[in-house]
Amino acid sequence: MPDFCTVGEQDGVTIITINRPEVMNSLHPPANFELDAAVKAFEANPAARVAIITGAGDRAFSAGNDLKYTAAGHKIEVPDSGFGGLTKNYHRTKPVIAAVNGVALGGGFEIALACDLIIASENAIFGLPEPKVGLAALAGGLNRLPRQIGVKNALGMILTGRHVGAAEGKALGFVNEVVESGGALEAALKWAATIAANSPQSIRTSLDVVMRSLDFASVGDSIDAHYASVDDLRSGPDAVEGPLAFAEKRKPNWRA
Repeated sequence: MPDFCTVGEQDGVTIITINRPEVMNSLHPPANFELDAAVKAFEANPAARVAIITGAGDRAFSAGNDLKYTAAGHKIEVPDSGFGGLTKNYHRTKPVIAAVNGVALGGGFEIALACDLIIASENAIFGLPEPKVGLAALAGGLNRLPRQIGVKNALGMILTGRHVGAAEGKALGFVNEVVESGGALEAALKWAATIAANSPQSIRTSLDVVMRSLDFASVGDSIDAHYASVDDLRSGPDAVEGPLAFAEKRKPNWRA
């Protein structure tokens, strides 16, 4: 059993909880590798359609890298999939939702940015404070945040290292929903259930096209590009079952 995260299943949803509340769910190498294994197990599980990542307790989603562990002279090691098993996990095919309670700072914010949706409790705090300790947000924060909220807004956070609350995060565009304190996981489960009711193959294709289309500067080039996932969708069983279920006024029986 993992020591630094817990994994549960609920109605086709995998719930991964960072479990180091005594250090604000900050991550050291053993925790990083446990999260990497949990994310890979979710991806490989055909019964799991959506994952939620959250933090134990109500004080923190994750405060990022465990700086005290690093300062004590321990070697910094991160899996190939990146911080938390997500920041360099470029080829995952299933949705991951961040349920953010409390602080999501530095690498913790970078994990949330690497997820597809962010559901935040009203007490959530986001930020990339690395410049304040002589570091930089090199686990994707400097790359993802400008793409998600625009360069000027992103630099306003990055260069100052300032903290941003949940309501401002929603106004800026990186938070999908703000809920009352303690309610992030419950709200994330509702989002996950709505996603899980859709065609798994349609969801995989949609994620693939959205993420890969960002490689193109031209919208036309991104539309005209070839996506193998689109071929799979068009020739797959869900493309037959969906219209048939609609015509027969019944719930679809997704098989892909």
